[in-house]
Amino acid sequence: MKTPPNSAVARFFAQESAPGIVLALAALAALLVSNSPWGAWYQFFLSIPGQVLIGDQALVLSKPLVVWVNDLWMAVFFFLVGLEIKREFLEGELSGPGQLLLPAVAALGGMLMPALIYTAINWGDSTALRGWAIPAATDIAFALGIVALLGSRVPVSLKVFLTAVAIIDDLGAIVVIALFYTANLSWPMLAGALLSGALLFVLNRLRITRVDVYIVVGLLMWVCVLKSGVHATLAGVITALAIPMRDARGQSPLASIEHGLHPWVAFGVLPMFAFTNAGVVLDGVSFSTLMSPVPLGIGLGLVAGKAIGVFGAALLMVRSGLAQAPAHASTLQLLGVSMLCGIGFTMSLFIGGLAFAGLGPQFELQLKLGVLGGSLVAGVLGTWLLRTQHRSHAR
Repeated sequence: MKTPPNSAVARFFAQESAPGIVLALAALAALLVSNSPWGAWYQFFLSIPGQVLIGDQALVLSKPLVVWVNDLWMAVFFFLVGLEIKREFLEGELSGPGQLLLPAVAALGGMLMPALIYTAINWGDSTALRGWAIPAATDIAFALGIVALLGSRVPVSLKVFLTAVAIIDDLGAIVVIALFYTANLSWPMLAGALLSGALLFVLNRLRITRVDVYIVVGLLMWVCVLKSGVHATLAGVITALAIPMRDARGQSPLASIEHGLHPWVAFGVLPMFAFTNAGVVLDGVSFSTLMSPVPLGIGLGLVAGKAIGVFGAALLMVRSGLAQAPAHASTLQLLGVSMLCGIGFTMSLFIGGLAFAGLGPQFELQLKLGVLGGSLVAGVLGTWLLRTQHRSHAR
């Protein structure tokens, strides 16, 4: 990933908006390829087999490419999310109760309202109700990418607010995955995962600062969690939370690995996830397909539920005097940023894949239509409102 420091490529990848742009291009590429004459090759690419043998077939991991991406590559993404959560809570924007209250309540509202809207639309269908958490997630890369592109049109306080809401939202998504989207449990493997987690935190208490030691134990935990029935990406979060924040010299192993890992996740892991999960064949899709309960619930949850939940909860906290409003930001600008929280994409697709696993192509199609359509509308509306508010202030 090394480029000449003054090259156009280097300048592009240094921009805050670059991860969101690359993610959008990967999703667009998946849509175009899956609906082109190369659609069969796209499906073949997703099903390329990969196998890992440990010992004399004592442990066999055999999965197609798309599952390796969703189980292993996304564990790396959740590892980075865990690092960001720990840093923000210990030394960042969420380290003080006063700083935490407004985005925490807004994030909670932004998870509850979309879930309620989806549940109301799909009430009575027990299979569809498995997707209640799909519209509750926010895609931090897309949302922050749009805010970065808008530049000075968005006050700094709102950028901080959006970042905090998205991080707390990710934490909520992790809890939802752990509690509600687990398969049949293998208790011996779950015990192995718990022992690995305990070892990680013993290493932390002993002030071991060599990151590679934590990674080795984390990989062992990932295998155990994968085989236990709990989703393997949670191993990434637990490993991250054990990484020491500071060493004896005052340096930060956590910040160092976060800084080094971020470009690989932003420009490798997430675009790969988008490319392997966003492909959907649109042939035969009609207006009635879009208006069926699952995509309608996801779409309305992302567009209306997120905006109402985040904005309503934040406004309630400010008007009641329990929290201060973001500085130098108008009420409509706060609404615009709340709308951007409706860009679910990565996390929504990920949770949807867990919710509808094994239910066939019909649910997969409805999931992708709802997530892609809802995220697009939320992004466009939020961007439009923030741009028009900036012009109004300028006049």
